[in-house]
Amino acid sequence: MIAWLTRFAACAAALFGAALAAAQPPFAPAPETERVVYRHATLIDGTGTAARRDMAVVTRGERIEAVLADAALTPAQTDGARVVDLSRRFLLPGLIDSHQHLATPPNRRQAEALMRRDIYSGITATRIMADDLRSIAELDRAARVGEIAGPDLYFAAVAAGPSFFADPRTRAISGGGWTPGETPWAQAIDDRTDLPLAIARARGTGATALKIYANLSPRLVRRLTAEAHRQGLAVWAHGMVFPTPPADVIAAGPDVISHTCYLAYQAVERRPARYQDRAPIDPAPFASGDNPVMARLFAEMRRRNIILDPTLRVYREVERRSAGGGRPPYCTLDLAARLTDQARRAGVLLSAGTDGDTPREAAYPALFEELELLVSRAGMTPLEAIRAATRIGAMTMGQNRQMGVIAPGYRANLVVLERDPVADIANMRSVLFAVRRGRRFERADYRPISREEMPDDD
Repeated sequence: MIAWLTRFAACAAALFGAALAAAQPPFAPAPETERVVYRHATLIDGTGTAARRDMAVVTRGERIEAVLADAALTPAQTDGARVVDLSRRFLLPGLIDSHQHLATPPNRRQAEALMRRDIYSGITATRIMADDLRSIAELDRAARVGEIAGPDLYFAAVAAGPSFFADPRTRAISGGGWTPGETPWAQAIDDRTDLPLAIARARGTGATALKIYANLSPRLVRRLTAEAHRQGLAVWAHGMVFPTPPADVIAAGPDVISHTCYLAYQAVERRPARYQDRAPIDPAPFASGDNPVMARLFAEMRRRNIILDPTLRVYREVERRSAGGGRPPYCTLDLAARLTDQARRAGVLLSAGTDGDTPREAAYPALFEELELLVSRAGMTPLEAIRAATRIGAMTMGQNRQMGVIAPGYRANLVVLERDPVADIANMRSVLFAVRRGRRFERADYRPISREEMPDDD
């Protein structure tokens, strides 16, 4: 009888284990019991230091357990572990796009397709700069538990002046009977607003930050920043908040400022009063690359440890569209690159954000173009560009103790390249596989975005 009960219990346990395994989402994080040793890698750890050859990284579940010279590995570290030989391969932290949109307007199928391309390209986390946060929160949940293949998302709720909410994008993110400016994720703010309540509503969306967008006075920018910080939200702001000039935005103390060219409005004689009235910036005062007004701004940003999210690629794309007969751009790629280079030389921390994406048929997402522009146009070395897309990207999201570098205790977010990105930043486009929270995503398994998932623009 005891033997029968023992056999029955063993069968039941096996069946339960099999059922549990079958119930696991297809892209779930690695279980705590799974140990992997990545051996003989050339390690680029995300800190900006030189690559180290013949290194080993040990992961357990979702975390990095050890980083050491391969020759120092012990039998205790390799016994029972899955061993991955990375000889002649390059091991980096998972990449981070620090400026992206996935739900303006919401389109679940397209967003999942873009996220799939991201993760199979080595992007393991993304900073979402507004959108319909109902959709973003669900995409983030699905990716984190592994129901879909994609990066973790960290997102902001928006605050702007009432006049901004005539922008058609605000209607695109306010579906379901909401009036633009009255949603918890995109709120119109004026002097009558109950700011503690407004920030509490923003926090309730699951946002980790408040994005201060446009058409707000210096006083409101200061008050919003202070209240958001008091309630534990980061603050992400545009370089100019119209009519609030860049110097006042910086003085308010946000954590991250986006769009290099907005900062140039500090040096022009007449500044636009509203976001909708942005005017082309004369590049002449910035031709030398060392504008004294910008030097003062960048010195203050460095003193306050405010990160700059330059978004060079978006200026190139706007310039291309205007060349086809569209509205003249308020800033060119050349000017944006000159200003970004001055910021870099001034010691401002720079992240790598895109504010857009590549076409459906592109093999890699826009982050790779941003990295190439940071190197070719803004004076960065490949190692500095990689740091912008790893360690500094993690800092923009307040996650720099969780990801962005390869070190013990950090999340097992990794990307493996076939070719050396330090020799040529274009070699970032040689992804072999990515690892997010310990789960491996083989580039060979990537399914390109289909026309059904991302239709052509009419």
